[in-house]
Amino acid sequence: MAKITESDWIWRDGEFIPWKDATVHLLAHSVQFGSAVFEGIRCYSTPKGPAVFRLREHLKRMYNSCKIYRMDVRWTMDELVAATRELIAKNKLDACYIRPMVLRGYGAAGMVPHDSPVETYLPCWPWGAYLGDEALEKGVDACVSSWHRVAPNTIPAAAKIAGNYLSGQLIKMEALRNGFQEAIALGPDGMLSEGSGQNVFVVDGGALYTPPIDGTLLPGITRDTVITLAKDAGIPVHVQPLTREVLYTSDELFVCGTASEVTPVKSVDRLPVGDGSVGPITRKLQQQFLDIVNGRARDVHGWLTPVR
Repeated sequence: MAKITESDWIWRDGEFIPWKDATVHLLAHSVQFGSAVFEGIRCYSTPKGPAVFRLREHLKRMYNSCKIYRMDVRWTMDELVAATRELIAKNKLDACYIRPMVLRGYGAAGMVPHDSPVETYLPCWPWGAYLGDEALEKGVDACVSSWHRVAPNTIPAAAKIAGNYLSGQLIKMEALRNGFQEAIALGPDGMLSEGSGQNVFVVDGGALYTPPIDGTLLPGITRDTVITLAKDAGIPVHVQPLTREVLYTSDELFVCGTASEVTPVKSVDRLPVGDGSVGPITRKLQQQFLDIVNGRARDVHGWLTPVR
């Protein structure tokens, strides 16, 4: 897995600070109790210059996550959009990954967080394909995780907060240890939920299927993008509960997310998906996605925010 490649500047509550100065105290509430909301956003190189993919939708989800956890963000959406664009330009990056973070700092000694200040950071750095270029081209081998996703009304799965990703870490590390590149987790009812950090799509009989937002998975921005692209292409889309068996019997399978983009899955539990190659619908949606974000196709939905 790739390590972070440092850039020069990070935006922190209205000012640009050197990368090495973006530190928090050991006893910050976010370190002790995981109270850090974050987003993952990609900026792509296009013929018209760098452009951020669905920036406002990501920030909206961040604000929603903060609202759930009673974290008041002092910055408006427009201010964070402007700061993000300025940050990328200041770091002289043509393409990058952006990790907005709202966290509770040093102050509170226990779980009640009100004595810890709410701090906002915008870091960005170069980051290529999450699972590798070969994964995008040929697909990955996945397994069904022994770890289930959270039950509804335990912790809010719709909030993108650091503590939720302890589940994803266990799912991912187990997969790697057992010789797989990725894993797909079931919900507490045994139905399909999501990957370690991606939403899941099944292709069967020329139609697209994906689990509903049921309190066990994150409502992904890329998930919404794929559904939109499929509808634009006339591909039937069904959002419904799915059993584990469809992973073995489907014609095609892929996962998607900001980091993973649209990554085909070629096998599950060492059983080939379809004929074991990337299927035509997966390839079509992947290509449409990559063409839009890289500026090779018209951005008819207004998803790209130019940096300059």
